[in-house]
Amino acid sequence: MQEELLMEIRVRCDGPVSVKGTEKQIVMIPFTGEASGPYFNGRVVGTGVDTQTIGKDGKAFLSARYMLEGDDAAGSSCRIFVENQGSWETGFTPKVVTDSPLLADWETAALTAAVEGIPEGVMIRVLRKAD
Repeated sequence: MQEELLMEIRVRCDGPVSVKGTEKQIVMIPFTGEASGPYFNGRVVGTGVDTQTIGKDGKAFLSARYMLEGDDAAGSSCRIFVENQGSWETGFTPKVVTDSPLLADWETAALTAAVEGIPEGVMIRVLRKAD
C-alpha cells in the first residue's frame, strides 16, 4: 500500500513534567514547531503537548494534541487541529479537524504518522494511505 506525504512537522520539545503513580507514569512534553508540505505550511499555535502514559511493563501510549496555523495550497489562511495517538509497537494515527475547504477531506481520510527522532525533538510525517 502506498502512502502520500501530506505534511512534515518539525517539533522542538521543551522540558518534560511527570508524575509516577503506583500503576503508571504520566509524562507531559510541551512542544512548538513548524509544518511544511505540498498542501499546508504553518506553525504550532502556542504550545502543543505530548502526553505519554507508561505502564509497569515500560510500554508507552502517546497522545499528542496541537493546533497548526498557516496557509493551505490555495494560499488561504487556515487552522488544523491534530490529535495523534498510538505507540511504538502499534504505530500512530492522527485525527484532523480543519477549517480549510481544500483540506477538509483530511478529516475522514485514513491517516498514519511516522515519528522520527531529530536533534531538537522529533519529525512527524503525516501520511495518507492510498489504494
